[in-house]
Amino acid sequence: MAISAGPIFKFNPSISFLVACKSKEEVDVLWKKLSVGGKALMPLDKYPFSEKYGWTADKYGLSWQIMFFGDIPIKQKITPVIMFVGALAGKAEEAMKFYASIFKNSKIGDAMRYSKGQEPDKEGTIAYGGFTLEGQEFAAMDSAHQHKFSFSEAISFIVSCKTQEEIDYYWGKLSAVPESEQCGWLKDKYGVSWQIVPNIMEEIMKNGTKEQIDRVTQAFLPMKKFDIAKLKKAYEG
Repeated sequence: MAISAGPIFKFNPSISFLVACKSKEEVDVLWKKLSVGGKALMPLDKYPFSEKYGWTADKYGLSWQIMFFGDIPIKQKITPVIMFVGALAGKAEEAMKFYASIFKNSKIGDAMRYSKGQEPDKEGTIAYGGFTLEGQEFAAMDSAHQHKFSFSEAISFIVSCKTQEEIDYYWGKLSAVPESEQCGWLKDKYGVSWQIVPNIMEEIMKNGTKEQIDRVTQAFLPMKKFDIAKLKKAYEG
């Protein structure tokens, strides 16, 4: 989902999207299209973990890791990758376990770890680790190199909830920065942004009249955590 939010928050590589490719030719095609007007963060080349891989920011600043998977089975075409830098470097494994403890149908996958001699990254921290939340694959990685960015609201993860109980549960588990709570948005203890949203919002925006949508909008703007009962009341007038 994309929204226009003005110039306040800009994309950066702290959260990127890994594209799994079946062939080197597919890597070339995607790299050519996504790198136009952007900036290469890791050049398209051969690496120890892939015969063809590159990391680029596109013309909008959104980061993509394009990788030839070779014989590795592709379970998901595009995977969000969360990179822990600065004071958070070394927290990737902890974060994966934290998220997996909150969401159902979750598991921690295999991980590649930094070895001795790969300083400044600490031996044993996560070079790349996969995990699954509610059937959605994610990845996490540590980077102790100097980076001039951190997590921001430019990229967030939406959690769709059927009931108020679900909203209350995820809000209570994830929200760790009270001043960032607004309109269903929160930040967790690592600074990653989440949107905890009731399913009815999609129905309202899709099927509601202009007057109904306006009423619901005025109702949720002052909210921090969404209140389904109040949203329904506003919708029904």
